[in-house]
Amino acid sequence: MSSAKETSDALNPPVVEAAHVVIPARRRSAGDYLALALATCGVGLIPLAPGTWGSAVGVAVYLALGRAGQTTFDYVVTRGLDLSPQTFQTLLTTALLLVVFSVSLAGTWAATRAEKLFGKKDPGAVVVDEVAGQLVAFLFVPWGAGWWAVVAGFVAFRAFDIWKPYPVRRLEGLGGGLGVMADDLLAGFYAAALMSLLVSVQILF
Repeated sequence: MSSAKETSDALNPPVVEAAHVVIPARRRSAGDYLALALATCGVGLIPLAPGTWGSAVGVAVYLALGRAGQTTFDYVVTRGLDLSPQTFQTLLTTALLLVVFSVSLAGTWAATRAEKLFGKKDPGAVVVDEVAGQLVAFLFVPWGAGWWAVVAGFVAFRAFDIWKPYPVRRLEGLGGGLGVMADDLLAGFYAAALMSLLVSVQILF
């Protein structure tokens, strides 16, 4: 496996060759195909800014989770269950945390395996880390805050993911899938803190 680090975090990654799996198809197991599907999230092989596409998948998952949760909540309320709007937000945040945890665990396994399949450290085609980090960025955003919050959360995460303020870049040194996932999760928490501040400002003013 090449020790040169590839990345999906930059808008114009330095490695421009198309991603390809170095292990022949005849030697790949069902687990390998599952790992590739999870690691690339269906968009990792897009040659232009795969990390940004991965973040877009994260936004789509967040919106789908929120809309499904709102529909379910409205249904049970109309059926007579006495729940407050604050209860919905608590349940949504809990569900989002569970999704982040699940994606992070699966992503760590998939990214570790994908590094061997692509023959590179932190392959640019692996974008499950962006999906998880983008979801973290919305943890403190109230559902229904408006489209500005969705756009701001997307931009904030991409900015921190590319900038990598301390100690985000250091986490890449953890190696394997853990290093792939950890730096993006911390970038997501930076973005979440910024979003919390922006939402507080909106509420106050």
